[in-house]
Amino acid sequence: MPEVGDGLGTLLEKSNYEMVPTLKSKVIFDREINLKEAIKYFNILDAEDPSLNVIWEESLQEIHIHIMGVIQLEVLKQIVFERFQLKVSFDKPEILYKETIENAVNGYGHFEPLGHYAEVHLRLEPGERNSGMTFQNSCHADDLSVGNQNLIQHHLYERDHHGLLTGSPITDVKVTLLTGRAHNKHTSGGDFREATYRALRQGLEKAANVILEPVYQFKIKVGLEQMGRVISDIQTAHGVYDPPITEGDHVILTGLVPVAAFMDYSTQFAAITHGKGMLNLVFSGYERCHNEEEVIASMGYNKNADPEYTSSSIFCAKGQGYTVKWDEAEKEMHAL
Repeated sequence: MPEVGDGLGTLLEKSNYEMVPTLKSKVIFDREINLKEAIKYFNILDAEDPSLNVIWEESLQEIHIHIMGVIQLEVLKQIVFERFQLKVSFDKPEILYKETIENAVNGYGHFEPLGHYAEVHLRLEPGERNSGMTFQNSCHADDLSVGNQNLIQHHLYERDHHGLLTGSPITDVKVTLLTGRAHNKHTSGGDFREATYRALRQGLEKAANVILEPVYQFKIKVGLEQMGRVISDIQTAHGVYDPPITEGDHVILTGLVPVAAFMDYSTQFAAITHGKGMLNLVFSGYERCHNEEEVIASMGYNKNADPEYTSSSIFCAKGQGYTVKWDEAEKEMHAL
């Protein structure tokens, strides 16, 4: 079935739309509504607009969506009612944070319960800001088959990986595959997924981790008499601005400001300018979070209780598998 961006007829090319949501929100609906029906409707919208990234949280029995801004929620509310006769509302949007590292480290993962075997060594380095996760392969085919090398790369890209501070997706990291090990008899498909995830996580444990937040590039035009108030608001919001440009009795301000501090500013701005000012906000990537400790506390993520990730490795001796914590695993690796 054709998807958004697919060419039709003689047009074979596929268009990619780089839309990066900055907020997430929970869908609120009457519990008498059939959950499967509600999920089906939102999956239809997700197919039409993949940036929504509709997620069903099984443990919470909740639907979550990603959005570009608060106004989009009002539009979605109307669309869902008109198309599916479903009355919904949305919880207060939350910021989509990301995490990265500030120093280079090596990560090691070993997965060897009885009847399984895989080992992965990775080099993690800080990447360019807003570059995402990049991959480089320095592993020799004598150490690990090309097929298994490709499998490791696939597992690194198959999903967003959780950071240690808030469980947010890892980004702006250059990952290099150094080496690895497989067993002719015992290695099976899922073993390298386990070893790769553990190597990535073990490396993060040794790195200096930081939080990134989405920022807006803003352009504001106001009267000269309102410039002082607007600059004060930008500073209060931990934004930065370029030297003001004067046009007659108006001034133009441009710069960057955190989405978290400015996503509701339009209402306040309209009141300040009596509806006569101009405020333009455009997503401009991710930068270092201005209130990291506050975000960590509010998220309440426990890196040791994440059911999808562990930094420990599993080794086998005398027919029994045993767990080795991340800070002791390196010395037991087989490929060193």
